[in-house]
Amino acid sequence: MHRWRWTMALVVCALAWGGVGTTSAQTGRGSVPRTADGRPDLQGVWDFRTLTPLQRPADRGEKAVLTAEEVAEIEARAVQSAIDADRPSEVRTEPLPVGAPVGGYNNFWFDRGAGVVDDNRTSLIVSPENGRVPPLQPALNMVELSLGEDIPGSRPVRVRAAGIGADSWEDRGLAERCLLGFNSGPPVVPAGYNQNLQIFQTPDHVVILHEMVHDARVVPLDGRPHLPEGVRQWMGDSRGYWDGDTLVVESTNYTDKTASFSPSVTMAAGDGTTLSLTERFTRVAEDTLLYEFTVDDATTFTAPITAQIPMKRGEAMFEYACHEGNYGLPNILAGARQAENAAR
Repeated sequence: MHRWRWTMALVVCALAWGGVGTTSAQTGRGSVPRTADGRPDLQGVWDFRTLTPLQRPADRGEKAVLTAEEVAEIEARAVQSAIDADRPSEVRTEPLPVGAPVGGYNNFWFDRGAGVVDDNRTSLIVSPENGRVPPLQPALNMVELSLGEDIPGSRPVRVRAAGIGADSWEDRGLAERCLLGFNSGPPVVPAGYNQNLQIFQTPDHVVILHEMVHDARVVPLDGRPHLPEGVRQWMGDSRGYWDGDTLVVESTNYTDKTASFSPSVTMAAGDGTTLSLTERFTRVAEDTLLYEFTVDDATTFTAPITAQIPMKRGEAMFEYACHEGNYGLPNILAGARQAENAAR
């Protein structure tokens, strides 16, 4: 069965387990819709794009919150960058370089957001207090690859984009191979485009459908135990429960083919076998879902990592058919073979 049809069939089945009507009720944070069983209604499409970086830029020092002037500057710069990127070649001030990386030729499709997070934080990371990914444990190094060139390395390649060469598809990143989306996590970290997820909810299950590569996580809420330790999955094994008005999703059983955490699409640290991930979803307003995640992996990091992203009400989800018409990966490998033949 086509992957998209299978995903949607899964979601339809989830909804068939128990319908949820909605009402409105007061909470400590204000009035939010609730389901027939009294839980906050988290359903719908949620947009997590933002100009706020995951990590606090080094030049911000200890500055945790931006001024109104700094926010205006960042948002104006983003608008101008989008305009400049899509200018026709005949009006560019510099011609495109010949035989060198030219960047994205179709920047129209990038959707990095138009504003920073609601409270003007300088980073999505709220713990550690410096807004940065904490140091790795001794003897561990952050894997950082380049989108523009091959860098020697070893398999498995755990970064989402880039790679270590072009001898095989196994030398390319997970998103290039359409195995995992580069912004779908888990945990969800904003990047690039298709920055939406959709939540479906019943009294016994929650389904989190990621627009990027349209993977669905079905999260039981019935208290069942996690899968046996030997059963490893690309997106982990998730179990959920309600903590007051917050949906908490705890995930383990990640595979060693993924990183413990990826601060960007070209960076990866550790592997998934030692990761315990906790995600929290809280409906804080009619149009806002606060998403918080904590990466807990003492084998890889010297401290846990917690980030907060206020997701905004989205409009629609679109199929991201990664494999269909994906000429990039075969062309990378074919180009490498041509270069090898030309060098003989």
